Amino acid sequence: MEVSRRKAPPRPLRPAAQLPLLAYLLVLAAPARGAEESVWRSEQAIGAIAVSRKDGVFVASGSCLDQLDYSLERRLSRLYRDQAGNCTEPVSLAPPERPRPGSSFSKLLLPYREGESDPGGLLLTGWTFDRGACEVRPLGNLSRSSLRNGTEVVSCHPQGSTAGVVYRANSSNRWYLAVAATYVLPEPETANRCNPAASDRATAIALKNTEGRSLATEEMGTLKLREGAGSLHFVDAFLWNGSVYFPYYPYNYTSGAATGWPSMARIAQSSEVLFQGQAALDCGHGHPDGRRLLLSSSLVEALDVWAGVFSAATGEGQERRSPATTALCLFRMSEIQARAKSCSWDFELILPNCKKGDKPERVQPIASSTLIHSDLTSVYGTVVMNRTILFLGTGDGQLLKVILGENLTSNCPEVIYEIKEETPVFYKLVPDPRKNIYIYLTAGKEVRRIRVANCSKHKSCSECLTAADPHCGWCHSLQRCTFQEDCVNSGQSENWLDVSYGAKKCPKIQIIRSSRDKTTVTMVGSFSPKNSDCTVRNVDTSRVLCQGKSQLNRTCTCNIPTRPIYRDVLMVNVTFSFPSWILSKRFNLTNCSSLRECSKCIGTGCAWCNSARRCIHPFTACDPSDYQSNQELCPVAIEKPPKNPGGGRFKENKSNRTNQGLQVFYIKAIEPQKISTLGKSNVIVTGANFTRASNITMILKGTSTCDKDVIQVSHVLNDTHMKFSLPSSRKEMKDVCIQFDGGNCSPVGALSYIALPHCSFIFPATTWMSGGQNITIVGRNFDVIDNLIISHELKGNINVSEHCMATFCMFLAPSLKSSKARTNVAVKLRVQDTYLDCGTLQYLEDPRFTGYRVESEIDTELEVKIQKENDNFNISKKDIEITLFHGENKQLNCSFENITRNQDLTTILCKIQNIRNANSIATSSKKVRVRLGNLELYVEQESVPSTWYFLIVLPVLLVIVIFAAVGVTRQKSKELSRKQSQQLELLESELRKEIRDGFAELQMDKLDVVDSFGTVPFLDYKHFALRTFFPESGGFTHIFTEDMHNRDANDKNESLTALDALICNKSFLVTVIHTLEKQKNFSVKDRCLFASFLTIALQTKLVYLTSILEVLTRDLMEQSSNMQPKLMLRRTESVVEKLLTNWMSVCLSGFLRETVGEPFYLLVTTLNQKINKGPVDVITCKALYTLNEDWLLWQVPEFSTVALNVVFEKIPENESADVCRNISVNVLDCDTIGQAKEKIFQAFLSKNGSPYGLQLNEIGLELQVGTRQKELLDIDSSSVILEDGITKLNTIGHYEISNGSTIKVFKKIANFTSDVEYSDDHCHLILPDSEAFQDVQGKRHRGKHKFKVKEMYLTKLLSTKVAIHSVLEKLFRSIWSLPNSRAPFAIKYFFDFLDAQAENKKITDPDVVHIWKTNSLPLRFWVNILKNPQFVFDIKKTPHIDGCLSVIAQAFMDAFSLTEQQLGKEAPTNKLLYAKDIPTYKEEVKSYYKAIRDLPPLSPLEMEEFLTQESKKHENEFNEEVALTEIYKYIVKYFDEILNKLERERGLEEAQKQLLHVKVLFDEKKKCKWM
Repeated sequence: MEVSRRKAPPRPLRPAAQLPLLAYLLVLAAPARGAEESVWRSEQAIGAIAVSRKDGVFVASGSCLDQLDYSLERRLSRLYRDQAGNCTEPVSLAPPERPRPGSSFSKLLLPYREGESDPGGLLLTGWTFDRGACEVRPLGNLSRSSLRNGTEVVSCHPQGSTAGVVYRANSSNRWYLAVAATYVLPEPETANRCNPAASDRATAIALKNTEGRSLATEEMGTLKLREGAGSLHFVDAFLWNGSVYFPYYPYNYTSGAATGWPSMARIAQSSEVLFQGQAALDCGHGHPDGRRLLLSSSLVEALDVWAGVFSAATGEGQERRSPATTALCLFRMSEIQARAKSCSWDFELILPNCKKGDKPERVQPIASSTLIHSDLTSVYGTVVMNRTILFLGTGDGQLLKVILGENLTSNCPEVIYEIKEETPVFYKLVPDPRKNIYIYLTAGKEVRRIRVANCSKHKSCSECLTAADPHCGWCHSLQRCTFQEDCVNSGQSENWLDVSYGAKKCPKIQIIRSSRDKTTVTMVGSFSPKNSDCTVRNVDTSRVLCQGKSQLNRTCTCNIPTRPIYRDVLMVNVTFSFPSWILSKRFNLTNCSSLRECSKCIGTGCAWCNSARRCIHPFTACDPSDYQSNQELCPVAIEKPPKNPGGGRFKENKSNRTNQGLQVFYIKAIEPQKISTLGKSNVIVTGANFTRASNITMILKGTSTCDKDVIQVSHVLNDTHMKFSLPSSRKEMKDVCIQFDGGNCSPVGALSYIALPHCSFIFPATTWMSGGQNITIVGRNFDVIDNLIISHELKGNINVSEHCMATFCMFLAPSLKSSKARTNVAVKLRVQDTYLDCGTLQYLEDPRFTGYRVESEIDTELEVKIQKENDNFNISKKDIEITLFHGENKQLNCSFENITRNQDLTTILCKIQNIRNANSIATSSKKVRVRLGNLELYVEQESVPSTWYFLIVLPVLLVIVIFAAVGVTRQKSKELSRKQSQQLELLESELRKEIRDGFAELQMDKLDVVDSFGTVPFLDYKHFALRTFFPESGGFTHIFTEDMHNRDANDKNESLTALDALICNKSFLVTVIHTLEKQKNFSVKDRCLFASFLTIALQTKLVYLTSILEVLTRDLMEQSSNMQPKLMLRRTESVVEKLLTNWMSVCLSGFLRETVGEPFYLLVTTLNQKINKGPVDVITCKALYTLNEDWLLWQVPEFSTVALNVVFEKIPENESADVCRNISVNVLDCDTIGQAKEKIFQAFLSKNGSPYGLQLNEIGLELQVGTRQKELLDIDSSSVILEDGITKLNTIGHYEISNGSTIKVFKKIANFTSDVEYSDDHCHLILPDSEAFQDVQGKRHRGKHKFKVKEMYLTKLLSTKVAIHSVLEKLFRSIWSLPNSRAPFAIKYFFDFLDAQAENKKITDPDVVHIWKTNSLPLRFWVNILKNPQFVFDIKKTPHIDGCLSVIAQAFMDAFSLTEQQLGKEAPTNKLLYAKDIPTYKEEVKSYYKAIRDLPPLSPLEMEEFLTQESKKHENEFNEEVALTEIYKYIVKYFDEILNKLERERGLEEAQKQLLHVKVLFDEKKKCKWM
């Protein structure tokens, strides 16, 4: 998951050629992507979104719930609802192309009680998990525990619907949840996922009481489905006028079809379910089948109007979608309320209030507001400045804005935002509660914070105010159209003009003849005239013609005298200056006399002379008699619309003439049916009788509230074909009809305007010079391209024949035979006159074939293996054609099987099957023809001597060999002896060198340990405790991690309270534990779990827990003393032993964090650093530097350090100016690309103190050599494939990267290959056995491998030990030290307890007490910590680190051992490594034990005070009720045995009664549905 913030990103594809004028204007008018657009990306598809007035935005995706800040830049908290640390969807579903409202794992997200006092704002969430569970949490932080919860509240089916609302009833102060859900789905496969209670199977609407510790155990009331009725899909729930409304539609989940009309159910807003009726909603106007699906709902409360998006059925592949598929309809709530009837149509009613046979009365929408569109998905309505605004989402990622006029008339919607990926918009649009200029747009896995208007696109005041968008206004101080909050000093009177002023109030400079001898320059409009200056200047001479200042509250005016010299002034510049803004206008007076209309004349600053009816220079006077009339305003000229034959807006022809039946025109089809938003110049319509019409026009009708487009035919090609040129348009589907000679408009079908094509990648990206290879481009919207072009620097643009579908384009690579050996060409798509870049295609030299051989295992099949040199081509079956020639020019086609690449050559295998005499064909084969695209080659057979040749030559060779053997044998013997001697010398030299290098490294190597490693990433106490309590039972941990701060102590479950009181009876608890341990099937795992549950249940009662521990330890001693006391506490086979581990963890957590934590973290960090200094095999994790011989990489190749200059690409996730983006990083030439990435990331973190902002699998590395770039990958086409099919991972050395090379880190456009765990089919440094004696660098090195012996590298263990030695000793001494001469309370107390018990039992052997102490502290606690750093820190432990820590833990325990180790030369290296240090450590340990014993004993009061403080520290850390429930499960499992034991024990009669009472309470609780 990630956050990006970007500023005005470019269009997806940049036009490379000049746009036509209309397309250019369309691009200018296209919606901006947001000057400041924030995007939150989640790991899974988003299923719900809600906003709080104070606590941010809540987004549910998969099984996670995120709390974000309002700007979407920061995650405030996260809730993992299913599995901790995992957001994946628990059930893999194939969601429909357009998910229905509520179809997700998150069903409810309802903030309420906002602004109220304790407990403050709350968030009610509903999920499919736990049979439709519901939780109430504090709004402030999701990580805090739930206050209330319950099961079977919402639908437990991911595809089922749920809608709900939380309200306060009028009669009480309690909050209630009214919820409607589809509890039962008919599909058999989903019925297994959850099984609701029988009482829920017919429930449609239920009312729950949300108050109290737990959600109510039963409903306050329910509304049942009518018997025999189908499923209902609920879309929304809202409150209006004292009632709760539920919009829904009957839906068949099996067939996917709506079975009735959308309706609205109404119940009273009270503390019981009072059904007030249902009303059907009819939004079917304009569609023959009606619209029976309801997609989105929004109540416009200020207007008492409800808006809904309705849809007709579209089919599985959207094939039935038409321009009229969806519609926005507005209904008056008063009418819905009035027409709602209480009848048993969809719901079961006891006393229906209607007559038999009545049918639901369909409520009609407000006709003027209805907006029909091809693909609406969502709606949100609001009122701004008394204007109603509706935001609409579409299925292709657009956000539309509709402003209703008078009488609620819809205008043509404006596109205010487009999602580049064209993801369908989520059914719920949510406004920003704090800034009304933003709205949250959800689509797929992303939420965007979008501005609600594109004010800046209006360039003038009149354009801004004429647009009538209430969010926008004209800002005088900025001279721009802005939001009010963006306008400086917007609070000052008249500095910001909103739309209510109208365009007439815009400031406007005027030149007016005020008298015969002067002309006045002034400014009109709405503004503050104070402190203004005005100046008129002759542009040609820069001479000031007049100046003026404002007087009092009057506008500044400037008078120019009418003088003959001013008649030659041809251009003036008028400037009005205000304190915070300036308005200027240039008047061109050159052509006054040529203007023929009064309005145009005065508009340019000239003057109109009435008597002469002509336009004159403003400084020239008319006759005196015409003076007065000169100053009158001109009448507004009414312009008649031009008769444009080529296009224009269409009005319905009311006569609808049909040519009196004299001529019949027939329309068959339109081609293509999809065009880009740029339009298309050659759209063909087919039919009949076209040449008999004199006037043919095409009429396009898209969104119902927008004007129709009328296009005149471009060319009638013949009687059956004609061509039209269609203009550019926004993305949508339009109805097309053709009108002949003004008659009826004949429908043609639908035409879709879609976005420009977008390319994702080209495959393969490398081809050969001769061309002809099949190349595929993957992306979207390829069905609108006109043609595909290959652009070459020498050959120019080459048109290529292509086959394009919507998501891919296939073409054959053209030949570039005459070009240089290696060249890159640009692949471009032409759409109209626009060229779109689609990536590059690399051309390399043609493949080179070296020979072939034919093999025959059976007589009916031949295998042909063709050898070629290694190259970077991806050859597929459709690219290659192989023919085998044999005999007398006979030929056989060979079927391609596969391609295998090894270190030297690539083998192409093909087979010829179903033949006869395979052996004779193989013998007579002559050549093979290989066709690769346009390349045709003939390959000769690898030379194999013929059989007859052998028969003749063999005797001669035998004679020669016999005679030569005697002479040669002696010479060979001498040569062999000399070579063996040389090889022995070489081997000896290599061994010496390896041993000398190891010795030198041991003496000279120094590891630069970083003293300052930043903040130690400690886990909080809660997670530390749970990981030590449940080291192997991760499933238990998440149920205890709820924060209990807000729970009500008085609101505890009665049964659990009784059980809590019972286990606080010491005699009862000890009896239960001993009884459980005697049961044969009470396993060791059960004992550990029971001890951990008990620790959590008594977390706040540590004094009592300690007393239980004492009793159980004494009982254990009684058992052990009969056998071998030295074995006590050695293993974890009883409850008390695990209880002791947990008790130590609780009591020593502070000491661990304050004293031991930092040296322990430094040890792990240093160990990691040392391991990564040398080669690490990425497959086996073995390394050259290690402490554990089992993890030693002894098959180590020669390696060297490579210093790289790494350049980090600037990304939205990390745009900080002070981040260093050029970093020098040292890697090894044997590092894989993945290992190099990790080192580069670590270097960035060390350099900048913060991470780069992306995950490893989201970035790529690119080697830059001059102007060329090459992407570096672990596996690519150049990877070496060994003979047994194993792929060798690419390394830095594989790419021949040298010191100082520049590596660019870039963000991948799409993560097509996620990180994988490499299988046995891959290798890195450890080669497979078949390659163990080969050097994979090439033929010339074959046989020159180095001799490797594991024992040569054992010095690396010692080198690693030396590197971490000082850190390790610091850690050990922090454990067995006494800070301030005081031992931790828990250690002193328990050691004294053990001493006292030994004395009581008359144990005189000091070794026994030493062993008890060792088993209780180092073995039981410290070793567990040392081997598991992930228990203490938020880090990941690798298997290699685990192996090294095991060696350290063994050395640690050896220090506490009393037996002397007798180690020989054959002893394990893990023991030998620290053999010299152990005696020193032993002495320190003995001193440590003695120092603790010599300390004054703790008083009971001191220990009790310590335990009480620890208890208070951990209050509300865990959900003790869950622990009590788990303890009860064990009690009830062995209930009879426990009860029998209690009956036999004296003094436990009361405990026996209490236990029976607890069982009764739990049994009653079981009967309730909510827990």
